[in-house]
Amino acid sequence: MSETTRESTAELMQQIVLLVDKEDPAPEGDGLAAVALASVNAFLADPLHPSWRAWSGGPVGKSVRRADAKTFDKIVEAFADEFGGVEGDAGRGLAIGFRPHPKGEIPKKIAKLQVSGTTLPREEAPVHGAGTAEPADAVVLVLNDSLGMSTGKAAAQSAHALFAWLLQAIRRDPGRVDAWLAAEQPVTVRFADAADFARLARSASGPRIQDAGRTEIAPGSATAFVL
Repeated sequence: MSETTRESTAELMQQIVLLVDKEDPAPEGDGLAAVALASVNAFLADPLHPSWRAWSGGPVGKSVRRADAKTFDKIVEAFADEFGGVEGDAGRGLAIGFRPHPKGEIPKKIAKLQVSGTTLPREEAPVHGAGTAEPADAVVLVLNDSLGMSTGKAAAQSAHALFAWLLQAIRRDPGRVDAWLAAEQPVTVRFADAADFARLARSASGPRIQDAGRTEIAPGSATAFVL
């Protein structure tokens, strides 16, 4: 069993580690899409694991941490098997998501990774998670850019939005999910100002995410949804 932190709490948290290359960082949109995909891929790899049911019954917490290339590889090698880690990649973005785990039992090598201050460069054009043209079966993540969220915060909100869309679509439109998976999970990220976010939200395909307000933004702020 891996060494863990001494903090003791029953709250479950999904840990997601984003690769942030110091020399050549991925564009922000690719990073957000990679984090969202890593989150849902960890679930899809073992959806019947009891931790998912326990997690979904309480605060659905996600923590996005960053690691350089060397540390990222070590995290994957050390914890992927034991904690159900599955990678998600989009364009140049790469992340690994794990099954929910009690906050007090997070491996120290993961717990010491930085959460705050994660920043990736913004691309001016809409970012496509796979290829240069938006695939027909792409899932479109819309982020509320008026909130000024950091990359790490926006990544967690992206993961919430994609996860919520997936669970709803599995129940209501499983054929859409099958088509998306068959197309290798294309994801597009759009950054919208307040007016566009409100306008596009009327066509949302999944729940609109409202943040609990623990960090960066006010409680109840609408942050993201799948278009």
